[in-house]
Amino acid sequence: MGSFEEEWARLRGGASGEPGMRLASVPAADGGGGGGGGDADVQSTRPAWTAAGTAVGGLAGDVKKALTGLETGQTGLAAKGVESAGAQSEVYASWKTYLEALSGRCTALQGKLERAGNDLFLTDDNLKGLFTELAKHYQDTPATGGQER
Repeated sequence: MGSFEEEWARLRGGASGEPGMRLASVPAADGGGGGGGGDADVQSTRPAWTAAGTAVGGLAGDVKKALTGLETGQTGLAAKGVESAGAQSEVYASWKTYLEALSGRCTALQGKLERAGNDLFLTDDNLKGLFTELAKHYQDTPATGGQER
């Protein structure tokens, strides 16, 4: 947290009608600031949404490749009586669970992004509903493995 002087200046600025935060690409009301090269009118296009969906889908593929590599590396590591083998097995199970969930999340997000592009003329509330539904299904994954030790 800032000092009293910084906090007081922020509160006084808010009372004067000046915004507390301004995007770098949007000029200030007095003509100063800004100049980030952005356009004040945000525009959304179907190809942008589709490209985002395709990129996230590519991540899902990469995660599946990592999971395959993880499973391949796990082969032959089940030595009995070796304490580190049990710990390694627990770590493997934890990562496998995490990567499977991550891949599912990427795949689900890909569909939502592509649908947002296809349904570009939906209302903002409808689009928000798509992502709210996704958030309900994929809550942050809890920590797995190692809690017993």
